[in-house]
Amino acid sequence: MASHLFGQDRDLHGAQTETALVVGELDRRPALFGHGLPQLAIEVLLAVGHLAHPGEVAGAVEEIGRGLAQGQLILGQLEIHPPMLGASSGPDGGVSTLRGPMDLAPTPEIDRLRAEVRAWLEANLPWEYGVGLPPRFDDLAEEVAFGRRWQGQLAEAGWVGVTWPIAYGGRGLGPAANFVVQEELARARAPELVGRIGVNLAGPTLLAHGTDEQKRRWLPQVLPARELWCQLFSEPDAGSDLASVRTTARKTDDGWVLAGTKVWTSYAQFADWGICLARSDSEAARHRGLSFFVVDMHAPGVEVRPLVQITGEAEFNEVHLDEVFVADDQLVGAPGQGWTVAGSTLSHERGVNPRQLVIHLQHLDELLRTAAGTGAFDDPRLRRRLAQAYVEVRLFQLHNWRSLSRLERGLEPGPEGSALKLYWSEMSKRLHSLALDVLGTAAPLWHGAADNPGDGSWQRAWLYYLASSIFAGTNEIQRNVIGERVLGLPRERAPEEVRRGSR
Repeated sequence: MASHLFGQDRDLHGAQTETALVVGELDRRPALFGHGLPQLAIEVLLAVGHLAHPGEVAGAVEEIGRGLAQGQLILGQLEIHPPMLGASSGPDGGVSTLRGPMDLAPTPEIDRLRAEVRAWLEANLPWEYGVGLPPRFDDLAEEVAFGRRWQGQLAEAGWVGVTWPIAYGGRGLGPAANFVVQEELARARAPELVGRIGVNLAGPTLLAHGTDEQKRRWLPQVLPARELWCQLFSEPDAGSDLASVRTTARKTDDGWVLAGTKVWTSYAQFADWGICLARSDSEAARHRGLSFFVVDMHAPGVEVRPLVQITGEAEFNEVHLDEVFVADDQLVGAPGQGWTVAGSTLSHERGVNPRQLVIHLQHLDELLRTAAGTGAFDDPRLRRRLAQAYVEVRLFQLHNWRSLSRLERGLEPGPEGSALKLYWSEMSKRLHSLALDVLGTAAPLWHGAADNPGDGSWQRAWLYYLASSIFAGTNEIQRNVIGERVLGLPRERAPEEVRRGSR
């Protein structure tokens, strides 16, 4: 499959460099694929050869990718060490390193974990491992019910929230172990976790900021999807700029009363609990007047209004909070510390992103299969774009590995997570636009139409991921975060500052 991508053209669509490819015999020795950039040149090892089945691509590149990066990942540069490959040395006759090598080789424990989860999936998937696909549902409620059963089965075997403490159903493992589990779920084409908001966002936030009582109360129900969670952050007039939240929290003798409207809330109609950011002090500065609450989604005054999307589905919702009572023991952190608590949630949402990596690894594999079936590889323009998509998804994997290395060292994902979110969202839109071009005359068709590869799944994905530059923080906001908090550029003035300055 990859020989279709790289064996017939000297350049990649949209690339800035010319590429030379040497194709060798498939004798476990890699083909060398090099870029001639001045200084900081990148030599990328593909080692894909002529694979017998397209499904082998992901596994082969994953293993070769580790071999490439191990010992050769240098500041801004990947180099192939001559002793490893017999490749030519650098311009000065040797390899010049700017800092010590990064070891990405899996430990024996990680290898055993990978074998264990793969064996479990082969024995327990309700479809053929690596070939079959999850069932499709016309009714969202049926899909959620199926997802709860599947997540419960996974959690019972210990494959959900492996980084969580053992006391709350996890395995107490590190971020690398979680990544391995996500990779194996992707290879098995397993469905997404229906309780992913609880597993990936609400749960880690409670682990970091919740009281012992709050952890005992809520966390044991999260991993097996006995209770589902949603995220009540965005508002009609406060999307990515959460400091502009207008939902109010008024203090009473025994709790708080919340009033306001939230929007773009995924699966709110099925959620039992919601993590909510509300303004508890109208006199304080924007970031300091917020508090973080857990809202009972079945409480009086909570009204959920499904929003029909361009896909025809109603995954997102508007949630109206009409004088909803929240007890004191449902406040997470201290009053006025909501921005700090929410920052922990957002760092998980925008940092290491195994969910989107899993999805796009699956989509890449399906795209290459579809392209082989439609003859897209015979078109040199599409072939170049397919190669570019292949490279971009693998770069997404490397970006995740970089963030993963921070977590493995006990560091928070940090504002660099905004760069990762910015990268994958733009990458995703390009990949799904390419998918429609690969479909050719079938691109305008929908589910149920004849002669439609994927039976509408590509068209649905294209429509859905048009919003990838909006959800989880708009790309405009991400660029601001990168500019101000990573690059140290001057802070953008708030609207009220601009108004004051124009008087």
